[in-house]
Amino acid sequence: MRTNPTGRQLRLGTELRKLRERAGLTATEAGQLLGSKQTFISNIEAGRAGVSAERVRTLACHYDCSDTALVEAIAAMTGDRKRGWWEEYREILPGALLDLAEVEHHAVRLRTAITVHIPGLLQTTEHARETFRLVVPDLSPPDIEHRVSFRIKRQAVLFRDAPAPYVAVIHEAALRMQFGGPTIARAQLRHLLEMSERDHITLKVLPFAAGGFPGSGQSIFYSSGPVPQLDTVHLDQSHGPVFLDAEAQLGKYRVLLDRMEAKALPPEKARDLIHSITQEL
Repeated sequence: MRTNPTGRQLRLGTELRKLRERAGLTATEAGQLLGSKQTFISNIEAGRAGVSAERVRTLACHYDCSDTALVEAIAAMTGDRKRGWWEEYREILPGALLDLAEVEHHAVRLRTAITVHIPGLLQTTEHARETFRLVVPDLSPPDIEHRVSFRIKRQAVLFRDAPAPYVAVIHEAALRMQFGGPTIARAQLRHLLEMSERDHITLKVLPFAAGGFPGSGQSIFYSSGPVPQLDTVHLDQSHGPVFLDAEAQLGKYRVLLDRMEAKALPPEKARDLIHSITQEL
């Protein structure tokens, strides 16, 4: 029995619970269909107990779920039993940060929109260090370095073979925030320009001239799963990451990101603006 399930294990259980509830079955009734007790179903849905891909398919059949793509995507979530690199930080960093790295690792597409910060996946080491120095309450020097190394290791998703497409919308305010001073800021902007040249990365900028826009003031990270029902929204809050996966919430943030991307400068003009700001430093 697991005592500390990962975010992915919890999500697997959540999706199975959604299927059961749509079928109008209680956990007791679902257990009876499998010849098991209610506690067996409850433990699976809470992420406390593992479940095989074949058992997922059996449950989906009992739940009269005809969405084959969804069932197979959920079944695939049972197969990755290797420890991810993020597990080495299990006793060092908050579990929600590890869940974020796990979500990124399994995503088929990544989208983000951010107002006053550079997205973590696009930060330089020096820029990341300066942002963590501003965390409240203050982090100790070792804690800062742990968070910096974790953030940089997360960026491996952008460099692996066949990386997921990544779309980032950054507000001009974030480009002009000089974390650590002009030298670090200049290096950060040059790094953005270099990363924007990669085929799988689309970098857009919302200029001040664009005025107001939907989602202003929010930091949104959207991770697409193999099917839309398994997408995840990550909101970065002062108290830590918040994850959303309800269908209504996913739909809302898809629309927000679509509208923000539509209002942002396209990649070529975005690079021109970044280059111009770099020259001013």
